[in-house]
Amino acid sequence: MSSQVRLRLLPSTRCLFDEPVQLKVAGLRSRQVVTIRATSTDEREVVFGSSATYRADDGGEVDLNRDPSLNGSYVGVQPMGLLQSLKADTLHKYFFKNKALNPHVVKFSVHEQEGDGRMLAEETNERFLMGDGVSRDPIKEGNIRGVLFTPPGEGPFPAVLDLGTFMSEKRACLLANKGFLVLSTAVFNDRQNMKEIHLDPFKEAVDFLRHHPKVGPAGSKGVGVISRSKGTDIALSLAAFVPGVQAVVWINGTSASVGTPLYYKKQQILSPLMFDFSKVITTKSGANLIKYAIEDPLEEKNKGSLVPIERAKSQFLFVAAEDDLNWDSKAYMDEMVERLTRHGKENFETVFYPGAGHLLEPPYGPFCSSALHGMLSFSVVWGGEPRKIQEFLRTHLSCDDAQTKANL
Repeated sequence: MSSQVRLRLLPSTRCLFDEPVQLKVAGLRSRQVVTIRATSTDEREVVFGSSATYRADDGGEVDLNRDPSLNGSYVGVQPMGLLQSLKADTLHKYFFKNKALNPHVVKFSVHEQEGDGRMLAEETNERFLMGDGVSRDPIKEGNIRGVLFTPPGEGPFPAVLDLGTFMSEKRACLLANKGFLVLSTAVFNDRQNMKEIHLDPFKEAVDFLRHHPKVGPAGSKGVGVISRSKGTDIALSLAAFVPGVQAVVWINGTSASVGTPLYYKKQQILSPLMFDFSKVITTKSGANLIKYAIEDPLEEKNKGSLVPIERAKSQFLFVAAEDDLNWDSKAYMDEMVERLTRHGKENFETVFYPGAGHLLEPPYGPFCSSALHGMLSFSVVWGGEPRKIQEFLRTHLSCDDAQTKANL
């Protein structure tokens, strides 16, 4: 390494997962061309990498907030492009960072363009999921299996149930950093239980949050539910069938119970909306396009799969991505808005992200365009280009003593 070249991460080498850092290089020759690389290893020991080429200014400095990448994993001015473009050498790999206790560690390095690409400087960025004072407690109570994240302080805090298709702690602890008490749980706690789903354990989770001592009297108003993909039909069903759900954030989901029947109090309440696998399209990369393989929930034979959200008293925030290739989230959102409007309801807001894909996730994580589908056991394309929620939850789950500034 060159003792003269310095790579700095500002304001610090340590930050929260959803916070930006500024990369600056100093001590280069005037107009020198260098390559900046990033590498990171996920929880499955898969190595991800990215790189971009920059030309220093007359003073021998590169500032990623100012300067454009000339080529590499991306081009143009993208201050966090090295993080967002991290990619594995193997196709269809999703960056697994789902456990809250360990930081997302990224190594940045600066290399000469000439010769063997000698490394000139390096620095490590530790990106923490849990903020200072947030507590993490595994919950195994009754039929509840999950992890509870509690902000520092006595509360009362607005309470949120975070429903993932499979277990992930990432979104839940990031919300806890913003002042929410969040219970993270999964629709599928194991891959063997995919033939039917029961709503009862999720009702237990709602009741657990409502009666938590740090939620306090605010729990009588109700809790929030945030979900994406398969978790959305469970979230909608909680709003429709279970008391105590005040606000629902629906992200790239459906309006029906997809793939599995739904039971409540030992009775089937929704029939499954099924896939027509003859309509799956295999792409050149080997991943499958399944967007057009799901049956139409509005067909007469499938109407028993529709979640009756018109009976819900909850507030809804529907978030859909234009380029969702897993299923047509925008069409499902439009159908629900039409149905609620037809029933005289005004209890909803909508957000539409042009160019985004199925995996809408917290900012500054590696973008994933295709990966193994957990329910279907083959690789699928998610769509999207690398690229309100707190404000909505805070509005409808307000606790006067727990107001903190939203930054999303």
